[in-house]
Amino acid sequence: MTSATLSLSSGDEGEAVRDLQRRLARLGFDRDLSGEHGRFSAATEAELKRFQEARGLRADGWCGPQTWSALVEAGFSLGDRLLYETEPMVRGDDVGELQARLGRLGFLATRVDGIFGPRTAAALVDFQRNAGLTADGICGPETVTALDRLRGRGPQAVKGGLVEREELRAASPRLEGRRIIVGDTGGLAALAVATERALVAAGAVVAVCGHPDQSAQAAEANRFGAEVYLGLALRAEAACTCAYYATPDYESTGGRRLAERLAAEVSAGLGLPDGSAAGMRLPVLRETRMPAVLCEVGPPSRVVEGTPQLVLSLRAAVTAWAAGPIEA
Repeated sequence: MTSATLSLSSGDEGEAVRDLQRRLARLGFDRDLSGEHGRFSAATEAELKRFQEARGLRADGWCGPQTWSALVEAGFSLGDRLLYETEPMVRGDDVGELQARLGRLGFLATRVDGIFGPRTAAALVDFQRNAGLTADGICGPETVTALDRLRGRGPQAVKGGLVEREELRAASPRLEGRRIIVGDTGGLAALAVATERALVAAGAVVAVCGHPDQSAQAAEANRFGAEVYLGLALRAEAACTCAYYATPDYESTGGRRLAERLAAEVSAGLGLPDGSAAGMRLPVLRETRMPAVLCEVGPPSRVVEGTPQLVLSLRAAVTAWAAGPIEA
């Protein structure tokens, strides 16, 4: 069973569950797992939820493709393997650590996403050249040693975060001409279209993406050259939660500010409890190259009945964000 098809939940048994438990234990998520070999018990579910929460994933206790991929990626530390540009692109915590180190040294000006793409390869070559190494774009033992020698030097902030802030400061404070993607993750097509119309009326250039796969939505937003991604999702309970991209080494400042704006406007507009904003590593947030937010709101009946007001709240939040994408 591959990570693309893997699905494990409470009550399952077998070698795949043993593999899951071994991976959780190696990462330190092994409370009360002694003796739980190959059986997806309540203790296994609790540890899986702890891992999911720590990784910025949905803490639902279900080991689906996203969680399994995260478990695999979390098992790599910088130096465990050679890193270089390939297809499909290499992903892992070792890639994220490489990006963070290159970013702190000023060689990588993009976000830390744990995906070894062309920008990371170019930054690596630039570092190798400056360090007097063979500039082959391969992160091996010599490159890791050189990075280790420079650990702690330079600013602690990752350059990609500083670049995002400067780009946001330089952007127009108005919506006219701003390129926006509105993503419908399922069941909110009418709301997405209504939001598109409202933003277009305000002068923005808007496209709606209704693909059910988050990675496909991220790819579409990147192709569109969007300046911001606004994803919409339903939740069962009466609440509004807005997620933006963040890791221990990187936070999308623009994403966080937009998430805060959306949580406040939407919850007030629909009469919901105070909304919340949280940093997460969902695929659509991780793989987009612009500030991105996934806004989840419910219950469905309130969303349907309050669609006109919800559209106004979404437009107000995006408008306020454009005028002040960083400062509160």
